[in-house]
Amino acid sequence: MADTPNITPEELEDLREAFAKIDTDGNGFLSKGEINDLFRAANLGLPGFRVREIIEELTSTSEKLTFQQFTQIVQGLKSTEVGKTFRKAINKKEGIRNVAGTSEQAGTQHSYSEEEKVAFVNWINKALEKDPDCNHVLPADPDTDELFTAVGDGIILCKMINLSVEDTIDERTINKKKLTPFTIQENLNLALNSASAIGCHVVNIGAEDLKEGRQHLVLGLLWQIIKIGLFADIELSRNEALIALLREGESLEDLMKLSPEELLLRWANFHLEGAKVPRINNFSSDIKDSRAYFNLLHQVAPKGNDSLGPPIKIDMMGIHEKDDIQRAELMLVQAEKMGCRQFVTATDVVRGNPKLNLAFVANLFHKYPALKKPDNQDIDWGSIEGETREERTFRNWINSLGIHPRVNHLYADLADALAIFQLYEKIKIPVDWERVNKPPYPKLGSNMKKLENCNYAVELGKKAKFSLVGIGGHDLHAGNRTLTLALLWQLMRRYTLNILEDLGDGQKVNDDTIVAWTNQTLEGAKKTSSISSFKDSSISSSMPVLDLIDAIQPGSVRYDLLKRNHPAPEDKFNNAKYAISTARKVGARVYALPEDLMEVKPKMVMTVFACLMARAIKRA
Repeated sequence: MADTPNITPEELEDLREAFAKIDTDGNGFLSKGEINDLFRAANLGLPGFRVREIIEELTSTSEKLTFQQFTQIVQGLKSTEVGKTFRKAINKKEGIRNVAGTSEQAGTQHSYSEEEKVAFVNWINKALEKDPDCNHVLPADPDTDELFTAVGDGIILCKMINLSVEDTIDERTINKKKLTPFTIQENLNLALNSASAIGCHVVNIGAEDLKEGRQHLVLGLLWQIIKIGLFADIELSRNEALIALLREGESLEDLMKLSPEELLLRWANFHLEGAKVPRINNFSSDIKDSRAYFNLLHQVAPKGNDSLGPPIKIDMMGIHEKDDIQRAELMLVQAEKMGCRQFVTATDVVRGNPKLNLAFVANLFHKYPALKKPDNQDIDWGSIEGETREERTFRNWINSLGIHPRVNHLYADLADALAIFQLYEKIKIPVDWERVNKPPYPKLGSNMKKLENCNYAVELGKKAKFSLVGIGGHDLHAGNRTLTLALLWQLMRRYTLNILEDLGDGQKVNDDTIVAWTNQTLEGAKKTSSISSFKDSSISSSMPVLDLIDAIQPGSVRYDLLKRNHPAPEDKFNNAKYAISTARKVGARVYALPEDLMEVKPKMVMTVFACLMARAIKRA
């Protein structure tokens, strides 16, 4: 393998994105039946015989394919005659457009899906059609590249983020009129840092990329934002009717551990079982003939005996149509009756585009879940706890760093410590990956393999001089909330301090350093605010944070919008919302929430001041 060409960082990112498209449940591996879809998603034009050979080779060692195995296969193919046809196949692939000049790597091209662009444009046009702040760029024409220009001032991105996670961005901080290059830059900073705060991976995306409308980056960011919004209600604590999907022998905890993608697939199969038709295993190859969709629509359509409005009659005659495209079109006509035609065309269904079909089904679930909360006295309803603010902040921070697979349930998805190992590497703690057990785990002894990983994670934490008194690998594996959060906080704290130390040429930083710098900066700007610690009660008004932001970037805070003297609780919350968004707007990647400032949560407060300090050093 010494002569095998290396995979460039850009190609690796493209491969990771393709893998994530097919790995809709985010568990980190694919079945052999999905490999053909994977190669198509990666724009790798392999002949059928070669795909079959790869499947046979894989089956001899495992029934599953991991991302690491996928990259090894691609690396091997690059040196073969088959490999030489890859780019030719991309150029010819219908629906895929190449973007030149997006990389310094010679010969490297990024591609994007024309179908996805069309779907996202139509979704955005509909979502923001009544928003007067977007009239200058919407509606965009889905048949042109208007979308990539439209996002360039940051307003649409900010609006879409708020549609996905309400009140993430304080509308008062969005620059909407008389835009200049500087105010556009602020909007884009606000959008990117807010996207990161809700769990989008934006590490490789900058404001200039969005301003220039780099297609693959724009579509990648929009998909993350849209997906977060579509999946918001696919969570047991927010939708107790999902308990109807509980299977015999399962506990409530088992159901709560499922990812949104897994719950969505189970929801579809729940209704398909009700229709007495075959189940599906994915939203790609298994839905191409539209028959599952016909039956799903028929099952969830309002029958007139519930609160969903008048009955909607689904015409099932189209299921007998012989032509796949025509059958898919007839199915979409029925979906349109329910207001759920978004995201896919007939061609997208027949091709089995996994991303767009996932969005289509998620939107259908959002509008017509057709589930009833079971009247079961054996269920402990009180045990259904929603995600706490602290847990959500940690989960979003982890996902924003591009940890793979994505963390959906904080405790269940850390039970094998793979995400924790990746976090260690982010804070420059070396991980011996030869000691790490990787999926797919054996059917027998899988818990032991995961526990070994967790023990190693604790060992690394001790080497990093973390305070781990009383914390063992079994605590991480079992999902002990208090102890898991204790480790995550120390990881997040070290990550934050590392950024400061890197900017400060390696000078060590601690809480006292940040407090002293804050007060010196406030005093130098002739501000009256100061803090004694991250527990200082004055922080509840958010004025020390806002004064610090204005000291770093004079004129960035509109004090006329704030309640400064003796603010009531509602005023404190509004001040905090404005402070968090303004911090992101000036370029600070803040993960804390307004409530953290209002309630003076010392840990999250520390990260706010540290991020502002990092921003100030970077500007100097």
